[in-house]
Amino acid sequence: MEWENTSNRFEKSIFICFLILIAWVPLPLGSNRVLAWSIMEIWVYVLAIAWLLALIFNKAGFTGPFLKARPVLLLFFLWLVWILIQITPMPAALVRILSPQAAALYANTPSAPDWFTLSVDIYATRQGFLKSLAYVLVFCLALLLVRSRHRVHLLGSVLVLSGLFQAVYGSLMTLSGVEYGFFYQKIGSAVGHASGTFVNRNHLAGYLEMCLATGIGIMIASLDGSSYYSGNWRQFLRKILKLLFSQKARLRLYLVIMVIALVLTHSRMGNTAFFISLLVAGVIGLFLSRHATRSTIILLVSLVVIDIFIVGTWFGIEEVTQRLEKTTFVTENRDEVYVQAFDQWQDYQLTGSGLGSFYAVFPKYRTQNIYGYFNHAHNDYLEFATETGLIGISLLGLAVCWSFIIAIFAQHRRRDPLMRGLSFAAIMGICAIMIHSTVDFNLQIPANAMTFMLLLAMAWIALGLKTRRKVVYDDE
Repeated sequence: MEWENTSNRFEKSIFICFLILIAWVPLPLGSNRVLAWSIMEIWVYVLAIAWLLALIFNKAGFTGPFLKARPVLLLFFLWLVWILIQITPMPAALVRILSPQAAALYANTPSAPDWFTLSVDIYATRQGFLKSLAYVLVFCLALLLVRSRHRVHLLGSVLVLSGLFQAVYGSLMTLSGVEYGFFYQKIGSAVGHASGTFVNRNHLAGYLEMCLATGIGIMIASLDGSSYYSGNWRQFLRKILKLLFSQKARLRLYLVIMVIALVLTHSRMGNTAFFISLLVAGVIGLFLSRHATRSTIILLVSLVVIDIFIVGTWFGIEEVTQRLEKTTFVTENRDEVYVQAFDQWQDYQLTGSGLGSFYAVFPKYRTQNIYGYFNHAHNDYLEFATETGLIGISLLGLAVCWSFIIAIFAQHRRRDPLMRGLSFAAIMGICAIMIHSTVDFNLQIPANAMTFMLLLAMAWIALGLKTRRKVVYDDE
């Protein structure tokens, strides 16, 4: 039964802390350091425990989106169970059946134990489990806490403002030549590219893709379909002035600034994924929505035309284009990594080598023509497949695909502009990261992985949240 209770400060405090967490996680290098992701994990666990206490004392309850998302919650639960199985000792004979390669590695150790684990790096997999638990809890908290139109706006605003900060900071550091990241001076290939407080510019690009998707969704939700060309010239001027000083104008400016920063990252797949996902989500939205307005069409066209031909001209999209043109199998090293990582996957096809163990296993398959150190596969699909096997990648793939389909269904079914905008954000954001993940490892970065889980949650909120427009909510 969906919870419908009056206001309570405790539950509202949990939601505020949740929003602060969302804004904090990208700041310390995308939380891609042990201390940073440990803070994130503890923060999420405390919020989850606090919500459970609120539930026990009848200060919180289950929402419609949470109840509708039970199939995906089951998939995430099975994913967590599977990671636990990877680090659970079992008889050597059983490991030889499930993962002969892992058993062979343990057998070659000086004092081979009688019980093995499927993971060849228990510490890394245990670490991966704690991160995964935090991500799943973020998904749950989003479904449980975002229970009104006002909170949807707050969640979207935090993501947009967080993306805006990263965009402004990253752009200023690059354009001014100061070149500082998160309290450190950038060196090597990071110089000359916007990276915000992230270490890698591609990961800033991935984060901006998701923040831009959220902002565009909010923008679409705010369009009323009214024409600025109706009436006399005084009415026209009045409407234009009202627009220039409105929240929509500020939001449009924020989107332009984020696109500038995205271009300044010079991330080939980051920019490609953004524009492809925008076109895909736009086509899906216009095709499925029974309430598409002319304003929506104008906004989508302007995003493509203005951002590519005007913003890109001034802020270096030609460099991105040149990098795309120069990208070949000869100049790129990643394709060779993919080949060797595929060989690795074949040896751990069913059960994987253990979540987080890619860096430890890959050196065995690495050939002499692969230069540099690869702690990730630069392909999220391949990395999850090698580390968790067919079992793990199937569970994750089903959860993501199910949520994506739900977002499409919400785009067609919901009449509320805010819910349609939210579903648009989910479609575009999920699509962007899925494209970008073919050549990068955004989902290995805590800030991006957590934001991606929020996008998955948005799909279910867009479908299942019962809203009443123009109603003052007592709990807000």
